[in-house]
Amino acid sequence: MKLTFYKYQGTGNDFVILDNRDLTFPKDDTQLVASMCDRKFGIGADGLILLEEDVASDFKMVYYNADGNQSSMCGNGGRCIVDFARSLGIISNETEFIATDGLHEAHINDEIVSLKMIDVSDFKISENFIFLNTGSPHHVQLVKELDDFDVKNKGKDIRCNVYGEAGANVNFVEQISNDVFKVRTYERGVEDETLSCGTGVTAVALALHKMNKLQEHKASLLTPGGTLRVRFTPGNTGYKNVFLEGPATMVFKGIWEQ
Repeated sequence: MKLTFYKYQGTGNDFVILDNRDLTFPKDDTQLVASMCDRKFGIGADGLILLEEDVASDFKMVYYNADGNQSSMCGNGGRCIVDFARSLGIISNETEFIATDGLHEAHINDEIVSLKMIDVSDFKISENFIFLNTGSPHHVQLVKELDDFDVKNKGKDIRCNVYGEAGANVNFVEQISNDVFKVRTYERGVEDETLSCGTGVTAVALALHKMNKLQEHKASLLTPGGTLRVRFTPGNTGYKNVFLEGPATMVFKGIWEQ
């Protein structure tokens, strides 16, 4: 079996992307996906994405975590597949596509991909953190001295012991200024810290506005892999017009053969 793949990254959050419009990829082969994402013996990625045809939109996005299992929405992956669809000639600079959490619109301007995320109205607020779903479940917690924080071990503990078998992604945040925040994320399915998480920084921006830590309707989120921006419209029942913005870059193209 020979598979043509494309390696993409969005602020260091990296993906293997395949054009599966002919439906030849063995979608139930968990071990194949995990092997392709393996950083020692495979291509290496935080996740794998399939682009497929969809009757009601420009294309369909199917997302797998690095462990080989299909998963919930990935914001940076969504931005990367938009750039991939443009490279295939499926779209120009604007699109609508379907993902596991519903329909998304996106546009590309000067190589920055702006992706509309789902509306968010449900927040579970605790004394030390906020939990919300921005297409994927996220725990958001403010900390001090984030650069020295033990993200992997603290994140794993919260992911497993607070949220059970299904787990959640865990974001640790340090405020830098009125609308600038540092973010480090432990991702379920990867089971490690990633350089960036799109649904994660989206959750951070909305959570901090909900906590009155962010007065603006936009934020810059500084991740280890680069800067992402989130803008939104707050309302009486939650947040709408939520956009995740940042670069998406193809790293290389290759053939997987086995």
